[in-house]
Amino acid sequence: MKQHRYRVTLEHLADPKGGPSAYDAPLRFEVGNHDDVFAIVERMRQRPDLTPESATALAVGLKLFSEVMLEQRGHPLFAGFAPHFRDFMKTLKQGMVAPSAEGA
Repeated sequence: MKQHRYRVTLEHLADPKGGPSAYDAPLRFEVGNHDDVFAIVERMRQRPDLTPESATALAVGLKLFSEVMLEQRGHPLFAGFAPHFRDFMKTLKQGMVAPSAEGA
């Protein structure tokens, strides 16, 4: 399957008390995804019920998770969770529908 390629970088900025990070280097990895994650993030940021930061974190986290689940669809770890995840994604996508002209 053809995929978009991404490099993910996560930096630990501070501990819960605001102290300096105990980690010297960021966590970096490369990953593929069948979706354009940047486009999904932009759509998620249009949601009025989430802050832009929350929308970004949710979109990126879901896309990373869902791609692993898709690639490992036969793995027993995901068997009981997959139907619930599909329901969640349907609900999430319904909330992303552009407002109709009637509401304007």
